[in-house]
Amino acid sequence: MLNLDKFQEIFDTVKKNKLRTFLTCFSVAWGIFILIILLGAGTGLENGVRQEFSRDAINSVWIRRGQTSKPYKGLQAGREIQFTNEDYEELQRTIEGIEYISSRFYVWGNNNITYKDNYEAFNIISAHPEHQYLENTQLMKGRFINVRDVEQRRKVAVIGNQVETALFKKKHAIGEYIGINGISFKVIGTFTDERDEWQQRLIYLPISTGQRVFNGKNKVHVISFTTGNSSPEEGAAMEKKARSILAQRHHFDVKDERAVHIGNRWEEYLKFMRLFGGIRIFIWVIGIGTIVAGIVGVSNIMLIAVKERTREIGIRKALGASPWSIIDLILTESIFITVVSGYAGLILGVGVLEIVSKYVPPSTYFRNPEIDVTVAVGALLLLVFAGCVAGFIPARKAAQVKPIVALHDE
Repeated sequence: MLNLDKFQEIFDTVKKNKLRTFLTCFSVAWGIFILIILLGAGTGLENGVRQEFSRDAINSVWIRRGQTSKPYKGLQAGREIQFTNEDYEELQRTIEGIEYISSRFYVWGNNNITYKDNYEAFNIISAHPEHQYLENTQLMKGRFINVRDVEQRRKVAVIGNQVETALFKKKHAIGEYIGINGISFKVIGTFTDERDEWQQRLIYLPISTGQRVFNGKNKVHVISFTTGNSSPEEGAAMEKKARSILAQRHHFDVKDERAVHIGNRWEEYLKFMRLFGGIRIFIWVIGIGTIVAGIVGVSNIMLIAVKERTREIGIRKALGASPWSIIDLILTESIFITVVSGYAGLILGVGVLEIVSKYVPPSTYFRNPEIDVTVAVGALLLLVFAGCVAGFIPARKAAQVKPIVALHDE
């Protein structure tokens, strides 16, 4: 009954000061609402970046040929660097810690791809078997290129799901033959890539076959590898060694970054994660600042409430109420107002995030804005603490009221 009486008093106080209480509750609710929205938006950005990076292996290093920008040992600047199969083999043999490695030979342009009376134009990538792990290729049916395909220069192809749809309609493609610029290739697998529609329109061939059929000789356009469980520092050392090996083989200054372009996805990923760590801290600072503004409002109305109820508090103490019972009443009212209004802001914020997540289509760098359950619980605990802080000064002031002074208060 004591608890019921206490909350009945709180409700009576709220009813007497509806506008004042509403405005105070709104400020607290708005603060937690802004915090939840900002945290959800930050998570949406982070999800988008993670999804973008997951298109390829995160711990991958991609080496693309370029053009020298510095003279080196009598050789002029402006030379085109051309990778070869020997470069791939040298990196594979020399660099320790490589998990998967593949080279690429592109066949871009107006490739005429046919199946019976159907024909389309698709791009072709000739690669090694381990390329599947570098691109995170998701096989739907059949298999990917294997070592024997490369060794025996087999005329086999793995096609994207959009290639299959365009050429075969509803028919299964595995085991069928397609024409690539007039040469027959057997379809051994189909794949998809939910994160990259462009990938779905590709055809993969064994690198040895592509080089031979399309007059590539031993040319290579891109070499890539993964660093396994290596640390970021070890991955950077592997990248540096790859540049050094290629500089020695192709006779360019190792400091000439335009000669070969090396992209370390793990380093780029860590940079983004550090950036998002800073963004999260910034969001919490802004959000907590907004909540503090609301809490100050709660503290102010509690001080006003104590002043208005000075005579009532004096009568309570004259009848034997302990200082703690007075403090308990004021603190409970403060916590109640803070938690109820904060919970309303929390629910509203989560609801808005759910609506955005459901109805706003994901983009390249923003998808699925959401709030972690632990963060939501933490926000509620923060509200309880904030309510205690907001009510502490008014409660202490109320506990110090002297009955004889309060009874003379008008």
